Amino acid sequence: MSLPPITLTGHMQKEAWQNKLLPPVEQLNNDVWSIPVPFPNNPMRYTLSYLLLGDGDAVLIDPGWDSEAGLDHLIRGLRQAGIGLRDLTGIVATHYHSDHLGMAARLRVKSGAWVALGDREVRRLSACEDEDLVVLRDREELTLWGVPADRLAEVAMDKPTLAHLQNLADPDLRLQDGELVPAKGLDLSVITTPGHSPGHICLVDAPHGLIFSGDHVLPRISPHIALELPGPPNPLEDYYESLDRVAFEDVMEVCPAHEYRFRGMQRRAAQLVEHNRERSAEVLSVMNRHRPQTIWDIARHLTWSRGWDSLQAFSLRLAVSETASHVMYLRSRGHSIDIPVTLPSPAAHVNSAS
Repeated sequence: MSLPPITLTGHMQKEAWQNKLLPPVEQLNNDVWSIPVPFPNNPMRYTLSYLLLGDGDAVLIDPGWDSEAGLDHLIRGLRQAGIGLRDLTGIVATHYHSDHLGMAARLRVKSGAWVALGDREVRRLSACEDEDLVVLRDREELTLWGVPADRLAEVAMDKPTLAHLQNLADPDLRLQDGELVPAKGLDLSVITTPGHSPGHICLVDAPHGLIFSGDHVLPRISPHIALELPGPPNPLEDYYESLDRVAFEDVMEVCPAHEYRFRGMQRRAAQLVEHNRERSAEVLSVMNRHRPQTIWDIARHLTWSRGWDSLQAFSLRLAVSETASHVMYLRSRGHSIDIPVTLPSPAAHVNSAS
């Protein structure tokens, strides 16, 4: 089915995206600025942070990956907007991923600003968790999904990755669905949109006609919907429900955290639903044609933009976890798929081992 295209608004951002360049800092209106922050060694290349200026308050949405280069770009963007780091009063991350929440801890120290996440967001790892147990469970999960023994080290979490995740900022504030971000002179409301992460949020600036969509809705890429263990049992179903929640109109400008701005939230949400429905249908087709025994077996028969053989390391992990999310969704819709997906709970695991 052919769906109507979205309407491009971030022309300079799209040109920079196509030319593999960092887009410029842009003033969207008197009170809102778009500031790109580099995302090094990643095909996404940058995170689009958004600065909102209120009545003495200044809130930054999605500060981006923590690096010296990123901090430098952010500081220069703030200067263009007429403020410095110490003028920041709040930092909101749409979700816990490192290219969104990453710089929040450093900025909080330098500015004194509070850090906020959605009230349903779950930090994958906290500082008190046993690293050895986390590594063990992760490898058990990937083995259950059929990742070959000679690819486990490439795909599994390692201790440096765990240390990075454990050092992400814990929030000072938790934002509930329908709540206003606590900043004077701003009318910024929260919509809880789980799917890409357990407690992802979008933010609506109705007076300026803007929706800050994080990674929930991007103009070209279909956001990754992964099965995270532990985590919500059916993230793809959560994602469909969340798309319905943000597709309440089609005229406001959508300000995503990657790629470029556009109008047409309803149109783009419909495209994303269609894309994921087609993906689930492809999973069923693979089940019927190849009789796979594991998640890995399904994933290697699916269509990938650069081909299955091109997937390595983190990209390969994402592909397998995305496939697992489709299997869980299809099961919830009544399809009989007899493939192992979930591990026993940690408590059950310990009991059975003893």
